[in-house]
Amino acid sequence: MLQLLTFLLEKLSLLSKFKLFESSRLDAEDRERTAHGGPPPPLRRGDLLEVPRTLFTHFGIYLGDNKVAHLIPDILPMLTNNNKLISSVITNKRLIIGCMYKCATVRVDTLENFAYGSNILVNRLDNIVKTQPFHNDKAAKTAEKLIGDFPYSLLWNNCEHFVTFCRYGSAASRQTEKFCECLKFVIRDQRSIIISGLVGIITIFCFGMAPSTTLPTIIIPFTLWMAG
Repeated sequence: MLQLLTFLLEKLSLLSKFKLFESSRLDAEDRERTAHGGPPPPLRRGDLLEVPRTLFTHFGIYLGDNKVAHLIPDILPMLTNNNKLISSVITNKRLIIGCMYKCATVRVDTLENFAYGSNILVNRLDNIVKTQPFHNDKAAKTAEKLIGDFPYSLLWNNCEHFVTFCRYGSAASRQTEKFCECLKFVIRDQRSIIISGLVGIITIFCFGMAPSTTLPTIIIPFTLWMAG
């Protein structure tokens, strides 16, 4: 029992330190600039911008004239045809529900609306991605060509995939990679088998023997065992 409690505490500690879909920790220079509120660097058309949102880091391509193109989920296009309402600032609630329904567009917003009150980091992925970035104007033109409805997947086709495709010619997401590494760590931990088995037994005890309770109790621990 003590071992199981230790396992749960380890996982909670991991999740508390792991900001879902965050690209990477800010380096020392970024933290110092944020802490002291230093002036933002001058932006150029085609720059890759990133800002922290509630659960992840959000990315966009600067188009110039205080405008940013970004792929962002939004539930409102499924609920209304009111363009004025749809074009308003996308709140975190609208964004998260849009993620759930996989409804997203590449849209153009002002720099202030894109930042949503957060500090902006510029071209930080240039130091991480091994591919040489395109000329800034080419990155901006690619982003402009993609404006409109866009297929969306939180893991496989998100805002980071959009900007890396525009700037580097290859869609990739370090946030997805980081999440998958965390998921793999949880799956490969053999104690996950014990936890899932106990949850299944408790479910059977509470709701009785039925295919909906018995099959998951057998299949999930077996899958974790084989994947571990």
